[in-house]
Amino acid sequence: MKCSHSITKHNSIHKRYRINQYIRISPIRVIDEKGQNLGVLETAEALRMAQERGLDLIEIAPTVRPPVCKIIDSGKFKYEQEKKERGQKTKQKETELKAIRIGFTTGTHDLELKARQAEKFLNEGNRVKVDMVLRGREKSHRDFAAKKLEELLSYISNADFDIEPKKTPQGFTAVLKKHDDLQKKAK
Repeated sequence: MKCSHSITKHNSIHKRYRINQYIRISPIRVIDEKGQNLGVLETAEALRMAQERGLDLIEIAPTVRPPVCKIIDSGKFKYEQEKKERGQKTKQKETELKAIRIGFTTGTHDLELKARQAEKFLNEGNRVKVDMVLRGREKSHRDFAAKKLEELLSYISNADFDIEPKKTPQGFTAVLKKHDDLQKKAK
């Protein structure tokens, strides 16, 4: 018997695997080191088989009935789990939320400039939050401000709404995402 304690994965989930004598439930479904199903066995018998082979008995699926245990070297199992986790991390793409602010008096040329900046952010794979900030008496002209926001959004060609434009105490806000993201999700 190589290991008599439980392996702890150091990630955000902190998943624990019971090993050897820490597996208390019986009977269990056993899988050998070659991946073949040995069937449902008593825990003591499975533990004896693992010891004879110089390996460990690791509980890999504790929530199913009967629990699934595998006869494998604990170091090899830990390495495979970490490798799988690293592979999943590299496949994840981190997206940022970039912000663009416009005001009540922002001119047409500046709106076009902000729209180009938003398209650049969207093409990089980020989401874009557009804030229309209103100050003082500008808040009484929300209809004009909404038209200004719609004008900015009309300049941005490759975007869909992640969050539709909505009123806030300071003005309006909307979150945009690249148009291609919506098509990929539909497939």
